[in-house]
Amino acid sequence: MKKVVVASLLVVAGMVCVARTVAAQTQVNLGSQQPAGGGVQMSPAEYNAYNSAITQTDPKAKAAALEAYLTAYPQSAVKAAVLEQLMLAYSAFDPAKTLDAADRLLQVDPNNLRALTFETYFRLTGADSITDPAAKQAALDKAADYAQKGLAATKPAEMSATDFATLQSQAKPVFYRAIATAALNKKDAATAVTNFKLALHSVPEPDTTKPGPLLQDTFSLAQAYYQMTPPDYVNCTWYASRAAAFAPEPYKSQMLPLAKYCYKKYHGSDDGYDAVLAAAQKSLDPPADFTIKPAPKPEDMAHDLVASTPEADLPKLAISDREFVLANGKPEDAEKVWNTMKGKSVTIPDALVIESSPTVLKVAVSDDAVQSKTPDFTFNMKAPEEKLPPAAAKKLADEIAAATAVGQKVTLSGTFDSYTPKPLMIIMSDGSVVLPKKAPAKAPVHRTAPRK
Repeated sequence: MKKVVVASLLVVAGMVCVARTVAAQTQVNLGSQQPAGGGVQMSPAEYNAYNSAITQTDPKAKAAALEAYLTAYPQSAVKAAVLEQLMLAYSAFDPAKTLDAADRLLQVDPNNLRALTFETYFRLTGADSITDPAAKQAALDKAADYAQKGLAATKPAEMSATDFATLQSQAKPVFYRAIATAALNKKDAATAVTNFKLALHSVPEPDTTKPGPLLQDTFSLAQAYYQMTPPDYVNCTWYASRAAAFAPEPYKSQMLPLAKYCYKKYHGSDDGYDAVLAAAQKSLDPPADFTIKPAPKPEDMAHDLVASTPEADLPKLAISDREFVLANGKPEDAEKVWNTMKGKSVTIPDALVIESSPTVLKVAVSDDAVQSKTPDFTFNMKAPEEKLPPAAAKKLADEIAAATAVGQKVTLSGTFDSYTPKPLMIIMSDGSVVLPKKAPAKAPVHRTAPRK
C-alpha cells in the first residue's frame, strides 16, 4: 500500500495565519527625546526614522524602511523589536528574507518565541519543494530543531505570563507538527504519532475539523499509525476516516483509500465501514469502547474450510485451498487434508519452472505462487526407465531440458511424498516430465497418373 500524500495547499493558508498571529506587533514604549516612565531614549532623528518605518502599511515599503533604520542605527536600543517588525513584514511576500530576519533576531534574542516560530514554519513549508531525499530530511530536521527550541523557550521578563501563554498556545501546533513531520519522513512512526497527537490536542477540538493544517495533521497521524511495526490498522482507520469526513474535495478522495485499506486489512472486508466513518466524526480520538471486529485468523479460516467440506470431497479441493490448509491449518486439519494426498500420483499441468536441474525441479503451481514466482512444489525427478539408443536418448534429454528451462510452463507427474508448512513446500517423488504428444506423420498421398 502506497502512502497517500495530500497536496500541501490544504495546509498553507492556515499555517500562515497562525504564524502571523504569533508574530503580533510588539509595542515599544518610547519617550521622544528624554527618558519618560522607563521609556527608551532616542534622538529626534532616530525617533522620526523609527516612527516612519513602523507606521508603514504596505509590507514591502515597511520592510525597506525598517532595513534603512537598522542600517542607520545598528546599535538601536529597540533593535529586537524592529527585527520582529521586519520579520513580520517580510513574511507577507518573501520567505527567504523572513528567515534572514529571524536569524538576525535570534542573534540578538536567542529565546525569542516569535522568531523560533517563523524559523520552524518557513523551514517546514520550504521542505515541501525539495526533491532530493537527503536534503529534504535535512531541512525537516532543521525545522524540528527550531521547534524543540521553541518548546523550551522561557518567558521574557518584560512579557506578562498571559501574553506568553497566548504565544505558546498559538505556536505549539506548528512546533509539534514540525517534529512529527521530520520523524514521519524518516520512518520514526512512534515519534510522529506522539507529536501529531500533541499538535491536535493543543487546540480546541472543533478546530481539528476545519480544512487546513490540523486536518492534514489528522491524516498524517493515520499515516504514522500505518507505518508502525506492525501497522496499527485500527487507529489508522479512525484518523484517516475522520480526516476524510471533514476534508473538501479533491482531498477527501485522496484520504479515503488509506482509511478503507486499513479497515479492510484489519476487518477482512468493507462491510461495516460506514459506521466507523460516522463514529469518527463525533470525536477526535476513538472512544474507549471503540472496536473493529478483526478478520478471522488464517488457522480459523482453514478449520472452517475443512469442517464445511465433506470428507469425500477433500481430495477435490483446488490445489490453492489445500495449500492454504497445509500452510495455515491446525495440525489436525492439515493432517486431514494431507492424508487425502500422501502417496497419490497426480499429473500437474502448467507448472511454472522456478529452478531447474536434471534431478530436481522447483515449480510454482498455485495462482499465488505463479503470481509471485515463488516455488511451492519440488519434484525429485526419476531417471528415464526406457533404454534408448544414444541418439534418441540425447534428443529426449534435449527436449526435456528445453521444456524445463526456467520460466517455462511444463506438465509434470509425480507422487505426493511430504511437505513443510512454513514456507509451504510440497515434495513430490518419482517426478517426470510429460512432453506434448507429437502428431503422427501423415502418409504420402499416391496419385494415379493420368491416362494418355
